[in-house]
Amino acid sequence: MIVIPEYLEKGDTIGIVCPAGYMPFEKAQACINTFHQWGFKVKIGKTLGGDSTNYFSGSDEERLNDLQQMLDDKEVKAVLCSRGGYGISRIIERISFKRFKENPKWIIGFSDVTLLHAHIYSNYRIASLHAPMAAAFNGGDNQFVQSLRQSLTGQKAKYEASAHDFNKIGMASGPLVGGNLALLAHISGTSSDFKTKNRILFLEDVGEYLYNIDRMLYQLKRNGKFDKLVGLIIGGFTDNKDTERPFGKSVDELIRDVFMEYDYPISFGFPVSHEKENYSLKIGLEYNLSISPKKVILKEI
Repeated sequence: MIVIPEYLEKGDTIGIVCPAGYMPFEKAQACINTFHQWGFKVKIGKTLGGDSTNYFSGSDEERLNDLQQMLDDKEVKAVLCSRGGYGISRIIERISFKRFKENPKWIIGFSDVTLLHAHIYSNYRIASLHAPMAAAFNGGDNQFVQSLRQSLTGQKAKYEASAHDFNKIGMASGPLVGGNLALLAHISGTSSDFKTKNRILFLEDVGEYLYNIDRMLYQLKRNGKFDKLVGLIIGGFTDNKDTERPFGKSVDELIRDVFMEYDYPISFGFPVSHEKENYSLKIGLEYNLSISPKKVILKEI
């Protein structure tokens, strides 16, 4: 049973925090303006554009307190993690979800926020949003940014993607889980890890060496994460790097080979990624995945 936070209405408040990497305030201005245009109020956390001088948006204590305050604030109906990067794993075990469980709200983000999504889903069965963050709004109010508004206001998603030569044709239904491959490998064996049996899994990543993508996939495979899936969605694997002596396969080829033995439907090139093409997906909710020779349809049930 999944708990679905209340959907937002005009006048509701969205909190913005940076629980991981640093982001200057001005890079989030377009996002703030758009939220206002959508009719929402915005509450800014101390870690957005703070006085940090290193990689993080603040000390562990500062980032923890900022996120904790937003989780506990009854007026805040959703919390946007302004950017990812790295850092949530340093504070995740110290976050109190007591008030959050009593008053669930939408947690929004991707990349490093995958860890927060997984932890909330695994431990509390509360839905969250793998969705565009603040920088995405600098590219304009496009269909991917709009998908976040639609998710927050309760519209059921229906996304289409182009056919791909490596797709495995078929249909599947089940709860949707997943996110950034590096983070899913990172949480293996921790309190944030989650089960994948009878679920649709989606994966994406950015800036990794090809051999490392292969290694992380095999780590999850050896853990049995792929054995009992009902469907798989491969999103964008962008800005990949190769070693001086080439790995010998493209990223799509190496992913195809890892999943060669499984007979469930698989979609390649789905628009969930670190790029502009990044649809909002509700972690933990039921979706239908339909893969035909002509197109892919992912529809929220």
